[in-house]
Amino acid sequence: MTSLLSQAAQASAQGTGPAEAGILDVIRDAVVGLTGDGGWTTWALVFVLVFAALLLDFAQRKILGRVKKRLERTKTPWDDAILDSLTAPISLLIWVLGITLAATFLDLETRFMYNVISLTLVAAMAWFLLRLIKNGQANLLEASRQVEDERDRLDPSTVEAIGKLLRLAVGITAILIGLQQIGVNISAILAFGGIGGIAIGFAAKDLLANFFGGLMIYMDRPFKVGDWIRSPDRNIEGTVESIGWRLTRIRTFDKRPLYLPNSIFATIAVENPQRMLNRRIYETIGLRYDDIGKMDDITRDVKAMLQGHPEIDTNQTLMVNFNSFGPSSIDFFVYTLTKTTNWQRFHEIKHEILLKISGIIAQHGAEMAFPTSTLHVASLPGQTQPAPAPADGPDR
Repeated sequence: MTSLLSQAAQASAQGTGPAEAGILDVIRDAVVGLTGDGGWTTWALVFVLVFAALLLDFAQRKILGRVKKRLERTKTPWDDAILDSLTAPISLLIWVLGITLAATFLDLETRFMYNVISLTLVAAMAWFLLRLIKNGQANLLEASRQVEDERDRLDPSTVEAIGKLLRLAVGITAILIGLQQIGVNISAILAFGGIGGIAIGFAAKDLLANFFGGLMIYMDRPFKVGDWIRSPDRNIEGTVESIGWRLTRIRTFDKRPLYLPNSIFATIAVENPQRMLNRRIYETIGLRYDDIGKMDDITRDVKAMLQGHPEIDTNQTLMVNFNSFGPSSIDFFVYTLTKTTNWQRFHEIKHEILLKISGIIAQHGAEMAFPTSTLHVASLPGQTQPAPAPADGPDR
């Protein structure tokens, strides 16, 4: 093997091969000089090279597998991510290099094979970076989920957006490098892109508006995947399922998907109830006019009940006051905030509080009013008018 490499180096230094052949021609000429050209020896070399690629791939998988088992014992997840990202690209490199080197002994065009190797190197590096970004994104989200304080957790939408941008940058860079490797003039492409970008911008202004709208959502983060949002300007309400570069998908409460272009969020107001700190109970309760003397005691007991309730946030505004004289009732209102923001739990608490208020009213011997009206009838049909009483006067 040492003599083979030295002969290849001497042939390259003497320039015995074609100018464009490169190292592949040098290696082939050196091997043919040792073994002879044609016949069974060529196919034997091809078989040996492919078999060597198979053994080398098997060996690297075994070695990396053992290293991975050792690294799994460490606390940091990044070494696992790097190693997992390396395995498949290395296998690609080994097989392509082995098959390409074997193909040179079958009188295939060495310049073409050289381009294949160059593109494979670029593709393997890009594949490694894409896998590393994906694994790193998963590690960040997994580490964020283990943080106890929700405010310190990473926003999954932002992490996903950064991952998409990095993958896009890797893809564009890999394509440009690959084109340069096969002889395409990159400067001309970039110059054309600058001029053509203006025309494309005018033609695809809506698409670009949606793209930058999605970028603003990722940067400003008015909402994220899983949030319940609504807009007072449009008939929009539901849970955010995904935020793409062009569309945002919202699942309405009747389980229908709603697809919105991202540019629309720059022109409407968006309310995010998911980020509320408390939920409000605001109810008006009417008593009979006959129970006005009991109003003060009832409101005092209701307020004491709310202040002692474990699910009421007493650090927030809490009011129970006589409010108004209604058409058929005297009204007091209850204004308080619960600690929970969970919609289902909130209604369970509200259910319990309203029943307790009803019980307090009953304990005081009062009743809740319902709409009533009093009708004064002067006379009924068929009834004769009563005779007027005789006027008092002097006796005759």
